[in-house]
Amino acid sequence: MSAERCGKAETKPLMEALKARLEAVKDGISRQSTLIKAIDYMLERWEGLSAFLDDGRLELDTNTVERSIRPIAIGKKNSLFSGDEGGGETWAILSSLLNTARLNGVDPEAYLVDVLERMVSGATKINQLHDLLVWNWKAALDAEDAPRHDAAEATAGNARSAQAGQDDDGGLRHG
Repeated sequence: MSAERCGKAETKPLMEALKARLEAVKDGISRQSTLIKAIDYMLERWEGLSAFLDDGRLELDTNTVERSIRPIAIGKKNSLFSGDEGGGETWAILSSLLNTARLNGVDPEAYLVDVLERMVSGATKINQLHDLLVWNWKAALDAEDAPRHDAAEATAGNARSAQAGQDDDGGLRHG
């Protein structure tokens, strides 16, 4: 049994006991109390709260999601210090470029360095700016690397074939 399954197996009786306790104390609390509102809220959503016990895809905590959105939250917080409206707009553009590069599996620094060099040097004309969009840039880079990769594999394959031809004794080497 996996550690996750074991944890859920141990958690199920605790969740059942919690629900029973909430239902038991509910009758002795004033309907005007904020505590009763919280208990009612929890019990009304019990099915969703305990769904993780029966569905292996769900987790009890949200750590995975929180880790994935942390950079967005930090970026949002940092953008508060952009200065003025122009600084905020620049921040938004730069943040958008960096995150789009990351989402497309591209190193943001390498992407920005190459794109800025192409723009400043005039290597990319104004009617070719669409080529600098992350997904187009990556596709062009992959297309450039494919022949080099194929050539490297062919060279390695030829070397293996030549080596196999030299090993007439079934691959045994003599010292």
